[in-house]
Amino acid sequence: MTDGRGKSDNCVVPGISPNKTGPPVAEGKEGRQLAKGNSREQNRLRTQGRERMRSALERVRQAATKDRSLRFTALLHHIYSTDTLREAYYGLKREAAPGVDGVTWRVYGEGLEENLRDLSDRLKRGAYRAKPTRRTFIPKPDGRQRPLGVMALEDKIVQRASVEVLNAIYEVDFLGFSYGFRPGRSPHNALDALYTALLTRKVNWVLDADICGFFDAIDRKWLIKFIEHRIGDRRVMRLIQKWLNAGVLEDGKRIYGDKGTVQGGSISPLLVVVGFEHRDVAEQFLEDLRQRMAEFGLELHNDKTRLLEFGPYAAKNRKRAGLSKPETFNFLGFTHICAKKRSNGMSTVLRQTMRKRLQAKLTDVKYELRRRLHDPVPEVGRWLASVVRGHVSYYGVPGNGSALWLFRYRITWLWWRTLRRRSQKNKVTWERMKRLIDHWIPPARICHPYPLRRLGVIT
Repeated sequence: MTDGRGKSDNCVVPGISPNKTGPPVAEGKEGRQLAKGNSREQNRLRTQGRERMRSALERVRQAATKDRSLRFTALLHHIYSTDTLREAYYGLKREAAPGVDGVTWRVYGEGLEENLRDLSDRLKRGAYRAKPTRRTFIPKPDGRQRPLGVMALEDKIVQRASVEVLNAIYEVDFLGFSYGFRPGRSPHNALDALYTALLTRKVNWVLDADICGFFDAIDRKWLIKFIEHRIGDRRVMRLIQKWLNAGVLEDGKRIYGDKGTVQGGSISPLLVVVGFEHRDVAEQFLEDLRQRMAEFGLELHNDKTRLLEFGPYAAKNRKRAGLSKPETFNFLGFTHICAKKRSNGMSTVLRQTMRKRLQAKLTDVKYELRRRLHDPVPEVGRWLASVVRGHVSYYGVPGNGSALWLFRYRITWLWWRTLRRRSQKNKVTWERMKRLIDHWIPPARICHPYPLRRLGVIT
């Protein structure tokens, strides 16, 4: 957000708590079990290697903090270190789809140490070659298809190792209101900061902006120039250019391009929410933002970028002017609504699950239940339990109880309908269905604290 006079305060970009969050932490901590064939010796190597890696990156971080204009000319040895590569491997998703090489996480882990030594040697000698990215498409809530890139496993490892090293440099340059894809930050940190700024700062207008086709429109020359401000290691720059120029594999054909970068992994659309006190300042900022984006070959999405009256006084001001209720805006899966507390009538921001997100998830569950029509009830019950738990763990914010209850109810209804279709003779009664629901489906509950409370603890 900004205070409306140009002073930066809390511009929230997706992903992820205020400044001074401490050293970055490794992402992707799901599951820490050893890969097949690993031994206690390998576990010991990993523990020792993690400490060596953190120590080395801490020295890089201290140098970056001491001199914000310093260009780092010797970084590749941090990337091809087997300690860094090993930690990057364990940070990947275990069940992710394989890339063009067909190698899965578990298969690679069967000879992990030997594979990492070979990869390290190729990086050191300059013999590493980036493989093309396998392009796949996933449906969007509006019916369109979003292209995603699935990289080869070794490319994932090297890229993740590179991110760990580059984070040590760039993290010290980010401001507290930046959240997207930063280590140690989550989408809920961004949501908390937005909620707090809307209620505690002089915000009367909100600019909801979306960069159009960001990852397809990135100018690679500008991207390289930006990176070269801090990275002077030519070997690292060549490594980045290898990934940019590797191309994509679609329908068996390798396609090259001269702009953009593959969208996949931890990448999502780039969103921006900025708050202002005065409308004229907001309009000037929007015009300046459009011009600034155009300098780098980017543009704001006309249909998704809008300026709306929003904040504690929006409803009163619009009623006085004879206008309707304040508009709402969507951010990180939630619809933000100007509302009043039932207890004392004070202004608040109500956050509810986006209707499109809710419906899209229910549609996915319906088709998956149809596919699992004849699977054992306990197996389906465990899967549905994981779906509900995952949904509640993200959307379980204060004030969103009705949407959580609706999601759980619709899930159970879809399951009941599926079970009734399994047989024409043995219909599932509602009494039996209630027993199944009580046994398998977790309750819909609020699991996140109020933003002001959590943000206060963090800061």
